[in-house]
Amino acid sequence: MIKALFFDIDGTLVSFKTHTIPSSTIDAINQAKQKGLKVFISTGRPKVIINNLGPLKFDGFITMNGAYCFIGDEVIYKNSIPREDVEAVIKQVENNNLTSVFVTKDNMKVANPSDLSTEFSKDLAIPQLPNVSIEEILKQEIFQISPFITEEQETDFMKLLPGCASNRWHPTFTDIVAKGNGKQRGIDEIISRIRIKLEETMAFGDGGNDISILRHAAIGVAMGNARDQVKAAADYVTDTVDNDGIWKAFKHFNLI
Repeated sequence: MIKALFFDIDGTLVSFKTHTIPSSTIDAINQAKQKGLKVFISTGRPKVIINNLGPLKFDGFITMNGAYCFIGDEVIYKNSIPREDVEAVIKQVENNNLTSVFVTKDNMKVANPSDLSTEFSKDLAIPQLPNVSIEEILKQEIFQISPFITEEQETDFMKLLPGCASNRWHPTFTDIVAKGNGKQRGIDEIISRIRIKLEETMAFGDGGNDISILRHAAIGVAMGNARDQVKAAADYVTDTVDNDGIWKAFKHFNLI
């Protein structure tokens, strides 16, 4: 029996077209909660920009691709990027005028802002990110870095960061976190805390950073708007976020 549901935000709960959650999704999740299911967020976003969940309330959060997880006010897991890897990214930022987002537990800022970071803010429907200096970065604990590099550049870039892993869900940037994180780690931390089994979980996603969680959960559901490689990792492919995909998946699995 499924007892816990894990949802990506962008492209899964929230439409990239409207930047809102479809009413059918809100109805489906509220009905599931009334039946006793626990619902959790599993996102690449840090808490500071989780601003688009509307009236829905969730039982816990996997944020920054598993680097920072919490239930209520209690942080149940966190794992920041090794200092030497942060310094390696900084060298690339300085030497190549690279646009890159740096995320701490409390803020999200950009080094070398450009049209790419402006488009990033538009895609996520968030305010323009404030600038950050190299000096400021070095003083803080960094949980996630999002450099604006292509998929072709990513392979060589990650060779410079032996303590990190990359999670791409957008063509213009990738999310980098410490090895050992990932949305699947978030699932493990949460189910350990709430004392349920992995075979009682279901995950929903659409991006490359959702592949691990779709494979890890007992049932992985890919949205109809997901890329083919994401659909291939899922147990079931539903309709798109804008065409009642969550609602239809809930009906298919008799959750409501």
